[in-house]
Amino acid sequence: MGKCIIYQLLPRLWGDGKFSSCDAALSGYLKSLEVDYLWLTGIPRHSSGKPFVKGDPGSPYAICDWYDVNPYLADDSAHRMEEFDALLGRIHDAGLKCIIDFIPNHVGCDYQGGLAVHDFCDGDWTDTLKVDWSDPRTEEEFLKILRYWASRGVDGFRCDMVEMVPSNALGRVVKAVKREFPGLVFVAEVYGRENYRRYLDEAGMDLLYDKSGSYDILRGILAGERSARELSGNWQSLGDMQPHMLNFLENHDEQRIASPWFTGDANAVWGALAFDLLFNHASFMLYAGQEVGEDAAEGHEGRTSIFSWCKPEGLDNLYSYVREGKELPAARRELLSRYRELLTLARRPVFLNGHNWDLCYCCGSAAGFNPDKHFVFMRYDDDSAWLVFCNFGADRSDVILTIPEELRLAANTTQTESPVSAPPHGYALIKLR
Repeated sequence: MGKCIIYQLLPRLWGDGKFSSCDAALSGYLKSLEVDYLWLTGIPRHSSGKPFVKGDPGSPYAICDWYDVNPYLADDSAHRMEEFDALLGRIHDAGLKCIIDFIPNHVGCDYQGGLAVHDFCDGDWTDTLKVDWSDPRTEEEFLKILRYWASRGVDGFRCDMVEMVPSNALGRVVKAVKREFPGLVFVAEVYGRENYRRYLDEAGMDLLYDKSGSYDILRGILAGERSARELSGNWQSLGDMQPHMLNFLENHDEQRIASPWFTGDANAVWGALAFDLLFNHASFMLYAGQEVGEDAAEGHEGRTSIFSWCKPEGLDNLYSYVREGKELPAARRELLSRYRELLTLARRPVFLNGHNWDLCYCCGSAAGFNPDKHFVFMRYDDDSAWLVFCNFGADRSDVILTIPEELRLAANTTQTESPVSAPPHGYALIKLR
């Protein structure tokens, strides 16, 4: 499907928390960030207002009715499906595509639909019951569910906890619906690298979270617990799966970068962001508010709540900027400008489709190069060649990079070395031609 940018947003946390808050201004803003897909989290109707529900209004992952949307998202709940369809129209009119959640492992405790369900839950998900995939009704019903949303105009699905359902059965459902709607995209929340191949080949997923790869490694590097050397090993081990990876630095399950539980500093991200966006052919996911340094100060242990009503300050600032044209606070404005710069750069053909060359193997002895804190690579095509130097450390780095002969020949450049300087937690870009 090619390299793309996905933006995750919980509509209930955006503006008035209604479909109508996701208006043309939001779509225009997302286009300015080079976004391709808007992932609307919390659309299918979930359990709410019951004693077993976690928080208020409850978890988007405890579905009670797969053929409805949450009434609280509509200005007029009696016409909520029409309001959702209108939102889809606005998204498509802007040239964007829409992803919603597909949750194949469990449903809410008050679910009354056609899926076969066990009388127990996994772990501490006490607001859910586990779906029984051994019953043939489950495959039949999930196919109907996916057809229903695809026929309304939904362009893809973020598939929750797919490792907890059988890949072969899931694959039959996905392949069947793709025969009818060949443009559908399926994004899988997969954590175990040993399962990547299976959920690509058997389950028919298009993109996989590279959680145990790029995310865990980058987070560990920023925490001073892991080495940048691991990044080379990760992409090499992925082989032909690399273009199917989805990189991210935040989502609703992970702690916000700016929270004290991660880095405590929204500006500690630039080297990691440059790696995620510019290295190789993986897609990238951005979590709403990340680009203005949202720190989830109102949340629990650095996470913006998906269970309760809340009003994160960064998201509130961003909404006022997007919807009402209010100026962002200076620090948030600077962050957004830099995010936009990198996201725009990632759209250049050389970073979308160009060749990729990891240079760390030949720069280990270069003056100033720290293989535990630095990563360097080249992207090149027929029109240009760029060196990208990522500094994950807390100190400024000045390095003279070596460009080996085989790369000079491949990239059509005669330059044998290049001096680079990068600020703490920053990056440097050198255009060689």
